Amino acid sequence: MNINSADNVWILVSTALVLLMSIPGLAVFYGGLTRTKSILNTIMMVFTAFGIVSLIWVIYGYSLSFGKDIGGIIGSLDYFLLSGIKLTDPAPSSDNLYHYLFIFFQMTFAAITVALMAGAFIERMKFSAWILVAILWGTFVYFPVAHWIWGGGWLSNVGTLDFAGGLVVHETSGLGALVGALLLGKRKEPIMLPSNLALVAVGTGLLWFGWFGFNGGSALGINQVAVSAAFATTIAAFMGGLTWMFAEWILFKRPTSLGMFTGIIAGLATITPASGFVDLGGALIIGILAGIVCFVAVVYIKNKFGYDDSLDVFGVHGVGGMLGAILLAVFAKKEIGDINGIIYGDFSQLLPQIIGIVAVGIYTVVLTFVIFKMVDAVVGLRVSKDEEIEGLDEKIHGERVVNEPIKL
Repeated sequence: MNINSADNVWILVSTALVLLMSIPGLAVFYGGLTRTKSILNTIMMVFTAFGIVSLIWVIYGYSLSFGKDIGGIIGSLDYFLLSGIKLTDPAPSSDNLYHYLFIFFQMTFAAITVALMAGAFIERMKFSAWILVAILWGTFVYFPVAHWIWGGGWLSNVGTLDFAGGLVVHETSGLGALVGALLLGKRKEPIMLPSNLALVAVGTGLLWFGWFGFNGGSALGINQVAVSAAFATTIAAFMGGLTWMFAEWILFKRPTSLGMFTGIIAGLATITPASGFVDLGGALIIGILAGIVCFVAVVYIKNKFGYDDSLDVFGVHGVGGMLGAILLAVFAKKEIGDINGIIYGDFSQLLPQIIGIVAVGIYTVVLTFVIFKMVDAVVGLRVSKDEEIEGLDEKIHGERVVNEPIKL
């Protein structure tokens, strides 16, 4: 048995960091971007999705994602309800780790992926519909795609690489968010300004901090790749934020805090698939390109087509994840991740990356469309116009984020 204590400590810490990204990081980040009257509903969407997907992960999700391969498409149900796994067993996918720890770590990835989509649907989606979407989308989109790339499925055999989730996490959630937003339609009220940018700042910091576990932990041990991935992650993050800020300053004469925060998240999403393959110079360029390309997607493309992806899940995560998967093939360095990219004269990784992006993209779009149509037929997708205008916090949850003091 090759169980390594130091590796297990690092992955347990990384698991906690990824959990922190969602709860409270993502919840606070999204909450601050929402109108005051629907902040709690937005936060509840994140918490609920995380809990539900974690539950189905333990029941059957891990087995479908990392169980014995069936035709390159899906895993078996050998691990249904985590049956047959002992506390002392090493993980089949990484025998330096305890099996339970590997399951726990991967569970946080599945849960945050579904929770990410919530940002596209805020202020207008039925809570019951969101619960059904979380279950169905996790089951029929995330679990198969995770198996294809990380669980020994057909894309791993093609050679598609995704170090920490540019395709598995960000492309799927981004495209799922776009399809869902199109089917839901626009909000009834004009697009709002964030209710609390201080909360957005705190959420950004928590997400950035948690991303050390997201990317650094994906090395599945405390080694040189984990250190390099974490360092590359920070460089791409601040370069994405600075690039976005300067783009706003040049084009609109105002360097906004929201632009800086959004650019940081764009840099983080874009470096994710490449973080364990590129050096610090590659990370710097990836951060700059993330700030430019995601800025164009959010500021220009979204406005041109007029879709209401409320918190820019597609423009930041979807576009960033796909961009990072391509840039992996450009900037990969053999000394770090055992492969060279285009800048080192090796074009061989480009085609597997393109195949992965196209396959995951088509599958996600089609399945998300089917899932949303099914949920709409069962419970309906949207709240009523009155509920939307009055705010979902009171109408759905019977609460308000700030209560007025009692007058004596």
